[in-house]
Amino acid sequence: MSTVERSGHEPFIRMSKRGEMLPAGKAWGIRVLGFFLSLVVSGVVIIAISGLNPAAVFATMATGAFGSAKTSWVTIRDAMTLLCIAVGLAPAFKMRFWNIGAEGQILVGGIATAACMIYLKALPAPLLMLVMILASMIAGGLWGFFPGLFKARWNTNETLFTLMMNYIAIQLTSFFVATWENPYGSNSVGIINMQKKQGWLPNLFSQGYNGDYGWNVVIVLLVTLVMYLYMNHSKHGYEIAVIGDSENTARYAGIRVNRAYVRTIVLSGAICGLAGFVAVSGASHTISTSTAGGRGFTAIIVAWLAQFNSVVMIIFSFLLVVLQKGAQAIASAYNLSQEVSQIMTGIILFFLLGSEFFVNYTIHFRGKKVAS
Repeated sequence: MSTVERSGHEPFIRMSKRGEMLPAGKAWGIRVLGFFLSLVVSGVVIIAISGLNPAAVFATMATGAFGSAKTSWVTIRDAMTLLCIAVGLAPAFKMRFWNIGAEGQILVGGIATAACMIYLKALPAPLLMLVMILASMIAGGLWGFFPGLFKARWNTNETLFTLMMNYIAIQLTSFFVATWENPYGSNSVGIINMQKKQGWLPNLFSQGYNGDYGWNVVIVLLVTLVMYLYMNHSKHGYEIAVIGDSENTARYAGIRVNRAYVRTIVLSGAICGLAGFVAVSGASHTISTSTAGGRGFTAIIVAWLAQFNSVVMIIFSFLLVVLQKGAQAIASAYNLSQEVSQIMTGIILFFLLGSEFFVNYTIHFRGKKVAS
């Protein structure tokens, strides 16, 4: 009988991808634990940097996001916009098409919306709203069409292509801002149709902030539900999943991969363009180069954390917006620099992303000597 010293051939720690997915309860347990650990570490950092009571700081963060009806509805409004973008990115990312061009797709959707508000304001309100929605989606879809076509025909790098399209969209926005600037020489479009509010999403449910942003919630949640059904219960959603797992397997199964690439990125761009409509018609009522506001990149984190599940994205969209609003609140309340609040946000995101590692991978420690 001989003894095989496995410990001499194995590293002390090794990682391997889980053969089977964790049950949903355990997976969410890991995520919740990661979130609470992030709060503990953030508390330690707060004490070390400022000497403040972490509980008071966290309470201020919550107040900054939900302290009044006004702040609550602004938080909901921003979360809905972020959710719409994340939902748009999900099909492309699940197919392993790295659409980094959401910023540009939002901007061109916003440009199309603003153009309709300016030039078509004489249309009846329901027709104008329908035209604005279609125009924003067509503009965003067109902005996604070219990277999809080049990827399908010549296998270009979609990451660089979609990223470069962002810069073109920014310059286009600057051009239209200069064209529409009001008053002349202000380098700003200003609030469009402020007096009669043509093209503004109308109040819903009641007056006040509830009514102002009610349609934002309805539109985005409807899109989220439709995309969930599309991704999980349609032929196209199945094709996206297969292509994401293996392009060769998809071709072997008879899926037209090139057509799926173009179709999916056009859909992704169209929904991001719709987010431009929500941002312009349902929120700011103007267009500028800051309309997207970096949300096209933040939405990537939302989509990834939710594992491209449209419904789960609701949770992470609210979480990231609350963190952003809370960071601004503590910076103001405690006279802290913006960098300190961003450190806290970074710690929480780091732990949330890290928890996904433990959901998908398992750690093995070197075993003892095994006799054979």
